[in-house]
Amino acid sequence: MKLRVTFGLPTGQPFPFSTPLIHLHLPYSSKTSNNCLIRSLFSFEFRVFSSINPSSLHFPSIMSMFDSDTSSQGNGDKHFRQISRDRLLYEMIRSAKRPDSKSSNWKVLIMDRVTVKIMSCSCKMADITDEGVSLVEQIHKRRQPLPSMDAVYYIQPTKENVDFLLADMAGKAPLYKEAYVFFSSSVSKELVADIKKEPTIKCRLRGMKEMNLEYFAIDNQCFITDHGSALEELYGDEEFSRKGDECLTAMANRIATVFASMLEFPFVRYRAAKSLDPTTMTTFCDLIPTKLAAAVWNNLMKYKTLNHFPQIETCDLLILDRSIDQIAPVIHEWTYDAMCHDLLEMEGNKYVHVVPSKIGDGYERKEVFLEDHDPVWLELRHSHIADASERLHDKMTNFVSRNKAAQMHGRDGGEMSTRDLQKMVQALPQYNEQMDKLSLHVDLAGKINGIIREMGLREVGQLEQDLVFGDAGTKDIIKFLKEQDATDEQKIRLLMIYVATHPEKFETDKLAKILELADLLPEDMKAIYNMRFLESAPDSMNTSNSGFPLKFDNKKRRGLRKDRPGEEAAWQLSRFYPIIEELIEKLSKNELPVNEYPCMNDPSPTFHGASHSVSARVLDAPAAHSMRSRRATWARPRNSDDGYSSDSILRRSASEFIKRRGKRIFVFIVGGATRSEMRVIHKLTAKLSREIILGSSSLDDPAQFIEKVKALTPDPPPTEEEIAIDDLEI
Repeated sequence: MKLRVTFGLPTGQPFPFSTPLIHLHLPYSSKTSNNCLIRSLFSFEFRVFSSINPSSLHFPSIMSMFDSDTSSQGNGDKHFRQISRDRLLYEMIRSAKRPDSKSSNWKVLIMDRVTVKIMSCSCKMADITDEGVSLVEQIHKRRQPLPSMDAVYYIQPTKENVDFLLADMAGKAPLYKEAYVFFSSSVSKELVADIKKEPTIKCRLRGMKEMNLEYFAIDNQCFITDHGSALEELYGDEEFSRKGDECLTAMANRIATVFASMLEFPFVRYRAAKSLDPTTMTTFCDLIPTKLAAAVWNNLMKYKTLNHFPQIETCDLLILDRSIDQIAPVIHEWTYDAMCHDLLEMEGNKYVHVVPSKIGDGYERKEVFLEDHDPVWLELRHSHIADASERLHDKMTNFVSRNKAAQMHGRDGGEMSTRDLQKMVQALPQYNEQMDKLSLHVDLAGKINGIIREMGLREVGQLEQDLVFGDAGTKDIIKFLKEQDATDEQKIRLLMIYVATHPEKFETDKLAKILELADLLPEDMKAIYNMRFLESAPDSMNTSNSGFPLKFDNKKRRGLRKDRPGEEAAWQLSRFYPIIEELIEKLSKNELPVNEYPCMNDPSPTFHGASHSVSARVLDAPAAHSMRSRRATWARPRNSDDGYSSDSILRRSASEFIKRRGKRIFVFIVGGATRSEMRVIHKLTAKLSREIILGSSSLDDPAQFIEKVKALTPDPPPTEEEIAIDDLEI
């Protein structure tokens, strides 16, 4: 007899939600319980708050935290995603077992659509099965009764999910023996009352806990709240402000669970509403960071009642919105990571790699994931594409020259000694693994460089950066549109940058003439015109920081960026930096002006040794100067490595977090974060010796952002064409 087993991906690989299942047939053992059917649909893991006595169902709206090793001291040695993973795996799944039971403790894991995605962001296939989960189900689907097995529920605290829970566990014939219930966020008293009304469920609930983990850890230092339509709901028509308030409330609830998970209590700082003069009306868009900060603060006040939640400030949170930097989402970012997601066809982090077939002369499609488990990706992802290409070439060259199996693989049929054959066999597994990794990235970099050449992206990128730094203007745009054969996407992105640096063009007919010259479709023009929804007023830091200057002096530069002192660009087209880089550095030095970035807290003198309100000074802006005379070359020579050094990156990345000093900094951007902002987060973590965590409503690539900006204004209703009777043909 054989037992049919269904897995998602090979052990150790991330498990995407949409991946089809792979069915295996394993020999059946009579000692194996019939209920040990392994049918894992996704990948996962958890952390917890204290249990409720199921006999009394005493369930306060916010429970004290589970007294475990995940105290604030323990969290300091783990990076953000690791803490999320450990909470899911150890505090939830591992805690849901019978310590006095002699059975195998196999259990069923049941989740909803949101918690499935949360789990798959943090955990891998082997993690969940190692903790005794033999079956994963979705709560909204019909399921097979397994009355001899316990169930672990990880669900959002919604009326629909509670109804599903009661349908599963109440009555005379429950689906499962007993249940452990974990809510992803705070549960309301009304839902608790609904559970308490059902008398038969009390003896079947072994525990109910509030996990307060409802965010999506998409990177070691980045999370999203998965509100992909936030830009449209918050920055569109003013009539939809009620829908915008609901979006901000849901977003705040998920942001607050980050701090519950991390056991951090932040100083909540936010970009203040712009105020041009006392008569200017403040709009809903102006108040987005203020409203979100207030909602996050209200949630944090509830968490302060938890046993281990800090009572004084332990970190910084800075809440911004997309209007702080309109350039970052559309400008060409020239790092390997950004180029992959911008120019290649990728689904999230999944890339379909076409490789020569090992059987026959054809090709096969192989799905790969560009994530932290790949050491080559981890080493090169934030490198300039030219730098990454050179280093990959060096790695491949040195690997082939030093690896014995690779050398023999390239021989032309010469005789090999027994010793040579032995060495080849010994080296072959490592050869195949390393060669697959390097070949993947060499292929990716080659495709990216080919696209850059074919599309003339260097010229486009140069003009983009010249616009941002004030070295180009309207004449350069007109010249480019007349002389260059650019794609529509290149024109759209270039013109979005142009109107961000020249907002006064909205008030003249010159923009219409430029758009006519660009020969864009009406729906594409919407992306350019809708950039006006993301305007922000200038602040005292200088016009390079965010927003559009109120008045322009045509004799002076209009750049929204100024070259940073001491940071000469090592590579061509790498001058650009996101605004959050300046803001985070000033926040770290306690130099953000409090009138522009106020704090929700009463400042505590114990944090950084001084009150936040004490320091309101602003760094002097560096003098502007052109880089035309010292523009960097596209490529430069580098020292080679042996092709194996990437493996040490994984080890170093873990140890660097253990050595982290200082308090964490959280930055949240409403309206979507970018790859360039992720790069800055990793860069400043090393530079400032403080773990910096980026959060946003979503992570958008340029094409996604453009579509969202287009959606800020609805399409006009189709007009019916009048037809004369004489035109009809019968």
